[in-house]
Amino acid sequence: MLVQVVKSKIHRVKVTQADLNYIGSITIDEALMEAANFIEGERVQIVNLNNGERLETYIIKGERNSGTICLNGPAARKVAVNDVVIIIGYGMMDFEEAKSFKPSFVFPNEETNLLD
Repeated sequence: MLVQVVKSKIHRVKVTQADLNYIGSITIDEALMEAANFIEGERVQIVNLNNGERLETYIIKGERNSGTICLNGPAARKVAVNDVVIIIGYGMMDFEEAKSFKPSFVFPNEETNLLD
């Protein structure tokens, strides 16, 4: 049996931009993506701690060490700049493998969105 489990998470980052007129997605600083084991095009869930919104989109790679967290397209209506979000990626794996799997959790600096 396969189960869906948390694979990766970037915990508590500030939204730096919201661009309604861009093709839908989330742009994430490349250094944060690598630290969390995310890849470009990966489907992620965004949880907004300021307003309770939850949405799904896919990742676009942002400039390394820029701290960029930008919600694009329709997702831009679900956030405001400076909202704090959690970005979660899930993976499918065998039930027995899932019991011992350790996800990648990243806790960037909440003011700069950079890794300390």
